[in-house]
Amino acid sequence: MRDELEGKHGVQSLEIGMGLLRAMVNGQRSMMLKDIAAAAGMPASKAHRYLVSLIRTGLVEQDPMTSRYDLGPFALNIGLVALDRLDRVRLGLNAIAEMRDEINQTTALAVWGDRGPVIVRWERPRRPITVNVITGTVLDLLASATGRVFAAWMPKKIVAPLIAAEIKAADVPAELRSKAGLESMLSEVRARGYATAEGFHRVPGVEAIAAPVFNFRNEITMGIVVVGVQGMLDLNPEGEIVSSLLRHAEALSLRLGATGEPKAPV
Repeated sequence: MRDELEGKHGVQSLEIGMGLLRAMVNGQRSMMLKDIAAAAGMPASKAHRYLVSLIRTGLVEQDPMTSRYDLGPFALNIGLVALDRLDRVRLGLNAIAEMRDEINQTTALAVWGDRGPVIVRWERPRRPITVNVITGTVLDLLASATGRVFAAWMPKKIVAPLIAAEIKAADVPAELRSKAGLESMLSEVRARGYATAEGFHRVPGVEAIAAPVFNFRNEITMGIVVVGVQGMLDLNPEGEIVSSLLRHAEALSLRLGATGEPKAPV
């Protein structure tokens, strides 16, 4: 009975130590003792005792020249192992299923392939009129919301040749054919944090909105998208659909280790 109670109560000292580690992770840099203690909400003398033990385990290390503390080799190893075991697609599938249940719209997940973003899964809503999405479809970079999201955050050297080929082969709006017009659209996508495809879409009568998902390197790794019938999909920035999309994209990015601002494409 005593063992059962102790199991439920946990080990308080371990939780305190984890609080110090969390403060150091959130600091995103090496830190002085007083700053770690303040971030963890404890006296510096108490924080120092725990840091000594964390150093012994390899979870923390201290620079003898500056006296600053940082994550140690064992902490870094734990992070790398966790990332290696993380199934980003599985997490993405959970996200689009939850989002479908919230907003009752067609949702989909896309990853980057050899020729652009590819739909790997979609979820059907419970409504009489829906838009079906074909798994394995390669999306245009300029004529789809998901494509615009990837074009906005992928390295330019990767997307530039594909965009050039798309402009040459497809009926792309005049404003996107110039370098200035194209960059203006992509800059707007980055500023808003999502992209829409309305009024111009490869499939007539279809509208879509997509948001990027970032990994621990703050690089785009997936896109989640909502697809609907033109005139029936609420694209209001303050509306339920945009709010749900951005919330799930942010939560998924955090789950994949993203921190701070995403990297600007170069």
